Amino acid sequence: MELSTAPADAVAVVAARLGDAVSGLPPGDGVGVFGGVYLQVTDALVQRLGEDGYFGSPVDVARLDTLFADRFLGALGADAPPACWRPLLDLRLHPGIRPVQFALAGMNSHIEHDLPLSVVDSCRSLDCPPQELEADFHRVNDLLAGVEQQVRDELLTLPPELDVADPLLHLLDAWSIDAARDAAWASARMLWELRGKPEAYAAAAAALDRSTGMMSRCLLTPLRDVRDLREASRQTAMIS
Repeated sequence: MELSTAPADAVAVVAARLGDAVSGLPPGDGVGVFGGVYLQVTDALVQRLGEDGYFGSPVDVARLDTLFADRFLGALGADAPPACWRPLLDLRLHPGIRPVQFALAGMNSHIEHDLPLSVVDSCRSLDCPPQELEADFHRVNDLLAGVEQQVRDELLTLPPELDVADPLLHLLDAWSIDAARDAAWASARMLWELRGKPEAYAAAAAALDRSTGMMSRCLLTPLRDVRDLREASRQTAMIS
């Protein structure tokens, strides 16, 4: 895959495609929530690609980002989306799921499944092993870490009376972007080693799809209803 424009311009095109895909969605739609987060990451990447020396190979980073976005956009329009995206697509309008859960579930699906496959696709097109992309891959980590914290700050508003044992706190603490990126890199290297064995590659990719989907579904556990029931139980106990 060759880029016909400057790297920052190529990623700006990706941002426009993402914006078109999620524009007009109803408030609270889980896909729209994740799409807004994805646009923040893409905008930050455009800015960094415009800085001399931040990435070792801006062209390769832009190529990877385009392939990466294609997987999410493809899942949105697919009749049978990958297993990793089904939880978000199935539960996108569930009233018992908080926006931060939608955001993290989308990040989990995109990073732990789509990213390693996109790295392999990039390496195939460049005819190089993943190690040659490693330095720039890890430079993106700083951008993602900043966005993840911003997402948590913007989308997670906890009531002051929230108990430290509340399931939401444990759920959100169970996922971190650093761990997800490390897992994605390990998966990319494993898949690259299997590239010459089609059956083994397909089996490993399918297993990665399923396991990522399981984690995304856990992140989307409805929790508002649980708190409502707890409050109702308290009120009933007080009356009785």
